Amino acid sequence: MHEAWRPDGPDLVLAGDNLRHLRALPDGAFTVVYLDPPFNTGLFRQAERVRGVRTSGETEGGRLGFRGQGYEVTRERTLAFDDRFVDYWEFLEPRVEEAWRLLAPDGTLYLHLDYREVHYAKVLLDALFGRDCFLNEIIWAYDYGARSRRKWPTKHENILVYVKDPDRYHFDAEAVDREPYMAPSLVTAERAARGKLPTDTWWHTIVSPTGKERTGYPTQKPLGILRRMIQASSRPGDWVLDPFAGSGTTGEAAAQLDRRFVLMDENESALRVMRERLAGTAPAFR
Repeated sequence: MHEAWRPDGPDLVLAGDNLRHLRALPDGAFTVVYLDPPFNTGLFRQAERVRGVRTSGETEGGRLGFRGQGYEVTRERTLAFDDRFVDYWEFLEPRVEEAWRLLAPDGTLYLHLDYREVHYAKVLLDALFGRDCFLNEIIWAYDYGARSRRKWPTKHENILVYVKDPDRYHFDAEAVDREPYMAPSLVTAERAARGKLPTDTWWHTIVSPTGKERTGYPTQKPLGILRRMIQASSRPGDWVLDPFAGSGTTGEAAAQLDRRFVLMDENESALRVMRERLAGTAPAFR
């Protein structure tokens, strides 16, 4: 068992390599595991400085990376995050396997990706865990940001949902925050006031650049998205795990819903944001 984790202990934020922390946690400890890894977009976001990064189609003398791209890297860096992963799936696959081990028998895994990798992830997870454990592909759709004139603008992300045991998983649709009807005039006033249960397509705005929820962390996810997953797939008192915690949205949602949480991140910017954001819940930072 991880030296910092006890089932009756405090909520935790663990700093450092998440694979090391994951391997130290006990089997079946978490009812919900939410994975929001870097999306392998090819984007590079600088916090302070980067020197000597060269990429090319040639691999001699360098490294063969994802999709055959050659990388020669000599760099000194301090980053908010670097979304250009060499050997992306070599990085992600062992973390997904550990997350699966950590799921309780009635637990649910949510893997949050985008259109670039979700196809590969679905094949991988089917092979690792079995197609019968696949529950849903959630489409999170939003309407904000730049508009391309050369293709249909990409305004959605994908969340793959797998259950540890298709005969035992916990799912409570009635516990989920309802959403407005898109055509409220077509239902009774009572139903319109109550709202409808979400489907596998979630229309939800991104975090507003000027809203109170915003922390300034570049990959922050909306609180409403995490609340919905945790409400449906866990009960009060259950443990929730987020190995790529970023701004700490999962921890805030879990605390609001009376769940326990373990968050992980190795990015100093993320850890600073979480210390401030989660101060009211008083997790232990290790």
